[in-house]
Amino acid sequence: MTVVSPTVVPRMVQKYQSPVRVYKQPFELVMAAYERRFPTCHLIPMFVDSEVLGESVTDDGSVHTVQRRCKLDVDAPRLLKRIAGVDYVYFSQENTLNKRDRTLHIESHNETFSNRVIIHELCCYSAHPDNEDWTCFEQSASLDIKSFFGFESTVEKIAMKQYASSIKKGKEIIEFYLNQLEEEGITQVPRWSPSLDGPSVAVKPVCATPKIPDQDLPAVPALSDPAPADDGDGLRASSNDSSLNDSTTKDCSRQAENQAENTTAVPEDKLDADYIKRYLGDLTPLQESCLIRLRQWLQESHKGKIPKDEHILRFLRARDFNMDKARETMCQSLTWRKQHQVDHLLETWTSPRVLSDYYTGGWHHHDKEGRPLYILRLGQMDTKGLVRALGEESLLRHVLSINEEGLRRCEENTKVFGRPISCWTCLVDLEGLNMRHLWRPGVKALLRIIEVVEANYPETLGRLLILRAPRVFPVLWTLVSPFIDENTRKKFLIYAGNDYQGPGGLVDYIDKEIIPDFLGGDCMCDVPEGGLVPKSLYRTAEELENDDIRLWTETIYQSASIFKGAPHEVVIEIIDAASVITWDFDVCKGDVVFHIYHSKRAPQPPARKDPPGGPHGSITTPGGNNVQLIDRSWTLGLDYSMVESPLTCREGESVQGSHVTRWPGFYILQWRFHNMPGSSSTNLPRVDDVLASLQVSSHKCKVMYYTEVIGSEDFRTACFDVQSLGSMTSLESSHSGFSQLSHATSSSNNSQSSSMISR
Repeated sequence: MTVVSPTVVPRMVQKYQSPVRVYKQPFELVMAAYERRFPTCHLIPMFVDSEVLGESVTDDGSVHTVQRRCKLDVDAPRLLKRIAGVDYVYFSQENTLNKRDRTLHIESHNETFSNRVIIHELCCYSAHPDNEDWTCFEQSASLDIKSFFGFESTVEKIAMKQYASSIKKGKEIIEFYLNQLEEEGITQVPRWSPSLDGPSVAVKPVCATPKIPDQDLPAVPALSDPAPADDGDGLRASSNDSSLNDSTTKDCSRQAENQAENTTAVPEDKLDADYIKRYLGDLTPLQESCLIRLRQWLQESHKGKIPKDEHILRFLRARDFNMDKARETMCQSLTWRKQHQVDHLLETWTSPRVLSDYYTGGWHHHDKEGRPLYILRLGQMDTKGLVRALGEESLLRHVLSINEEGLRRCEENTKVFGRPISCWTCLVDLEGLNMRHLWRPGVKALLRIIEVVEANYPETLGRLLILRAPRVFPVLWTLVSPFIDENTRKKFLIYAGNDYQGPGGLVDYIDKEIIPDFLGGDCMCDVPEGGLVPKSLYRTAEELENDDIRLWTETIYQSASIFKGAPHEVVIEIIDAASVITWDFDVCKGDVVFHIYHSKRAPQPPARKDPPGGPHGSITTPGGNNVQLIDRSWTLGLDYSMVESPLTCREGESVQGSHVTRWPGFYILQWRFHNMPGSSSTNLPRVDDVLASLQVSSHKCKVMYYTEVIGSEDFRTACFDVQSLGSMTSLESSHSGFSQLSHATSSSNNSQSSSMISR
């Protein structure tokens, strides 16, 4: 008998997180405008009607809760409506207005078609934390399409498109009603204050919500909110605040720590919509959401090493706002930047004299759009001489410094021109290009530079103007173009001969006043003219190889591989019992478990082995790939002891921590391969563990780490300063429990160990 397995339709989940949008009107006035959207709103044609199912008011009148059902005439293809079998879709909405705290929390979800599509939305209006006469709005939403008769992808695209449209329209609707109030002479609504006559009770019973027939409603309606998502309406949801003394939910707004505190603060990790428009440009609501969500993920997993918003946005644009792809490439780039200390390149890198004299490139004003302009006279450059005199690594590092300078200039021009500038224009003059530029080692160096720049500086090239391309150029282009991203290639403009001087040439992109003299302009250009590098400056292959190794190993971080059954270990000898061991490591691949052990005996690495077919037992020198120090004959608790609870670290996480030692001796830091635990009630693995294990291509993990021993007094002083700011966390007793740094840190007599971990 043949058994046919049922087709499994993958679930499609989309999430949205808005920036903080600001109305420059008081909270009470915005609430008056918001109420005018009900029971229906002529500005939203699909919003047919709404019905109040129940409402309640607290004794003092400070909290007003309203339950509504909203009826929508979905703007969906007729075919989808016929398949769904419905003409209207219904949403449940609960609004909780806290007049004392000046917050409105809205939660909504679809009733119709809820067995196939789940829409959940959370919204929050609140008084601005820095200006009590302004109002903030924030929302989050999720769309989970379980199944839709094989049209899941179509429904998802239609739904997200309509939802994005409703978000953009939401703020306009509130502003329409604010203008309407102003025309009626209503420019101020008094704030709530406790009644002087004592509590008054005004409670209406909350009606039971009638059950909606189980109709199949397309996801499209769900996202086509009667009141656009931006303003918290039929599709909106906010913290489910029906509990009168409860706090807001995290999803609605992390602005509020707790309603009991009567404060609503906007944390620094929030992005304001006006800031996005001013410094990052016009983004669609879904693009804004991708930026905010990736930024939040980086803050949680790479604490203290977050790139600037402009750079995060570049990685998203390079991957067409695919969150998973952008996150993967950005994590790889962050690890690369950290390993090679690229963030400090402009302060630490000094170009060799040969580069200053013979590298024919430099910055030159800006183009008509305000982008920094970089000029490269490639045809005049002796690429072979530079490679022979400097080596690939020096050339690469010089190009990286140019890119870092480009990022800095983009920030400056953004401020100068008052609009977002995130990329630069490059002008490449090929006059003089000939076959000597096709010297194989030189082309190899060029390809490597392109590869590194493409991976770590995406979307930084706004336009590439290639001038005076000779006949040999197609050969060079054939060699390098496969290594250039397709989106980048679209930005290339190539001119042969003197075509750049005519219509559609340079004057369309660069002001005539700054066209360099060597291109027929009147502006003097400081870019070196180049020439042949003297052979007396050439270096031998051995010298270049040693220099290349020295350049790229100038890093305080070391890399290590961890295999199943073969952990990586680092030993630190402690003389002063009050010393502090600190560490900083990134998990580049796989999941690891981090341990700290203490031994009175010095571990002796076993003899170097090179067993065929695996890493087990392989020992290298410190800084090598895998080092094992704890002898297999040692017994835990007898020969060595654990001084910290193990910490499970996931791929992509960055961990910093410290341990205050109590005893002298040898401390061993160990990174061990993380084995997925099975279910406690069965030998079968959990589904989540199986899915996670599938993401690891082999039984190998990779970490990049740095360790240091510092004096106890200096550390305690720093801990006290940081603890007073509330920004330090501590791992005390379990791998999953984090708490504020205990007094044990500053009182070693009363503690055996204390540790600080931050991710």
